[in-house]
Formats: sequence, C-alpha cells, structure tokens
Amino acid sequence: MGSPFDWREWRNRLIARPGFQSWAADFPLTRPVAQRRAQSLFDITAGFVYSQILYACVELDLFDRLAQGPRPLSELAPAMRMTEAQADRLLRAAVALDLLERRGADAAGSPRVGLGNHGAAMLGNPGIAAMVRHHRMLYRDLEDPLALLRGERSETELGRYWAYAGSRDPAQEADGAVSEYSELMSVSNAFVAGDVLDAYSLKGSRLLMDVGGGQGTFLLAAAERWPHLRVRLFDLPAVAARAQRRFDDLGLADRAEAVGGDLMTTPLPKGADVCSLVRVVHDHDDDQAMRILRAVRAALEPGGTLLLAEPMAETPGAEPIGDAYFGLYLLAMGSGRPRPPRELKAMLREARFGRIRLRRTRRPMQTRLLTAQAV
Repeated sequence: MGSPFDWREWRNRLIARPGFQSWAADFPLTRPVAQRRAQSLFDITAGFVYSQILYACVELDLFDRLAQGPRPLSELAPAMRMTEAQADRLLRAAVALDLLERRGADAAGSPRVGLGNHGAAMLGNPGIAAMVRHHRMLYRDLEDPLALLRGERSETELGRYWAYAGSRDPAQEADGAVSEYSELMSVSNAFVAGDVLDAYSLKGSRLLMDVGGGQGTFLLAAAERWPHLRVRLFDLPAVAARAQRRFDDLGLADRAEAVGGDLMTTPLPKGADVCSLVRVVHDHDDDQAMRILRAVRAALEPGGTLLLAEPMAETPGAEPIGDAYFGLYLLAMGSGRPRPPRELKAMLREARFGRIRLRRTRRPMQTRLLTAQAV
C-alpha cells in the first residue's frame, strides 16, 4: 500500500524548481505572491542589518532629535559626528525602513528628514529603545548560533546580565547585581501592564500580589487604575528593596508593600485574592515553572485568581516572536522557553487551577493573558 499523498511535499518540490519560480514571477496572477515571498525571504536574510540600522538611530537619539519636527542633513550630520555623506547613508537606510521620512529640503538645499511611522511609534514606547540597546548582548551571543544551540558556550552575555538565571543563591544577589535588569524590566513592563489590565478588571479585587514583580511597574499601574486596591510585590530581596523605596517615594506605603525572598525556597505570603505572574513563567525551565505555579496556588485560597501574562508560542500571526525570538533569547539567557497556551493550561491544571481562560489582549504578539482560579 502506497504512502498517503502529502500536498505540502508536492508544494515544496514545485516551489523548489527554478523553472516554476521564474514562471510564478512572470505570470500576472502569481506575480504578487512570488514578489511577497521573495521579499519575505530577503527580509529574513537582511534582518540583522535592519536591526543595526535601528540600533544606530537609537544610539544617536535620532527619534528624540526629530520629535519636534524635521531637521536638515546639514544640522543632523555634525550632531551625529559624521560627514554629510556618512549621515546621508544612515538616514537613507532609516527612510527605507520607515523609521524616518524625507521632507523636502531647506533654503540652502540640504535634505530634510522627519519621523516615519516606525520612528514616531518609538517615541511612544520608550521600552522599545531600551530593548534595542539591550539586544547588543543577544547579538554577541548569537554570533555562533550553532554553538549556542549545542550548548558549547560556557558563558553568555545574557546569562551574566540576568543575575538570577544562573545564580546558585539568587536571594543573596546584591543591589548592584540586580539594578540594571530591574530598570530594564521596569521600562519594558510599562506597555505590558496596560494591555493586561485592560483585559482583566480588578474592580472587585482586594489585594493583588505580583510575584517576580521587579520594581513594581505592573502594581503601580494597577494601583493607579483602582484606588481601592492594595498591592504586594514579591521578588528577590535586593529587588524588593528597590520596589519598596519606589512605593514609599510615591506615597503608597499604606497600600503597597514589597516582600523579599527566593521564589524557589521561600513560601509566598498569603492573603491576596489575586496573584499575577507577568513575564515570569517563560523565564524558567519546566521544573522551576511548576514550582512557581504550585507556590502561587499555595498562597491563594480556593477561588483566588491567577493572572499569567507573557508572550506565548504559537500566537496566530506572531509565531516568529514566540518560537524564534524568545526561543533563542531565553536559550542565551540560560533559563526558560516560550510555551503555547495549551501547555500552560496543562501546567495550570497540574498545579490545581481550574476555570482556565485565555483572555483577549490588545497586542497578543507581546502579551497574552491566561486567567485561572485556585481549586
């Protein structure tokens, strides 16, 4: 009995034929599809170059320089410490990526540039610029991707950066070891918090405990939105101390507290009716992730709610972000992996959660939300 017909293998053999590729590029009905496919494949090939153009713009503060309006090349070049020819090459590249736009010329004939669509979006999301700068470490770790994938690297840049990921005793890490990544997470969590809180109302909640909450960005957004809500943060002692100072400086000492401990060894304080894990579970390997979920379940009374928010694998329309980007990023970090909702749901059931629901979020590419109740 012959093997069943697999149309995908037939498709692949057809697409691989040079003659078919030439025909598809010429035939009017298939030409647009062929062009899109060719462009997509080239974008994968050239992606690193594009990212370095963005990095150069961020390092030069070009988006901030153009926030008040377009500027001529003759003015921008000296500020960039480049000749006009050098600056023009970068500006043209940024225009091609829609980071900038051509805006005519000034009275002396010098070309003027302003913000493009992507450049304007960067101004509204300062966390993106912080991540662009941060990615310099990831790029160094990916210089030899096969060595990274095969586990042949004894140390990575990201592994050193995320102190808790490889530390034998994370609770003993001093402020200096946690300050830089805490600041990064604080900035990048700002645009995650709004999406999560828009997807799930805490109007009827009493006490929200954010586990692994960093410097409290998510909790501060929740406290501002619901003035009745008390908030509690749990993180490594040095991180919790930074969060407590932030709460106190903002006059929230009567509503906000930060508790320090090691999530793997310290029982979580009880009393919260809602617990949140915002971009925490995917940072940990399976055994540790299950310990975290069980620890949160132990801290909640039956009927208490868990909010599990993070980018997830197999997100429709954003598959490369989950398995490609976060898959390699977390590997370089030395801990964790992106998981699809079905795997997270199974883990939640194993940790004795029920009524698990995937909520709709505004930007699922960066944040998806699962809610569950302790049973």
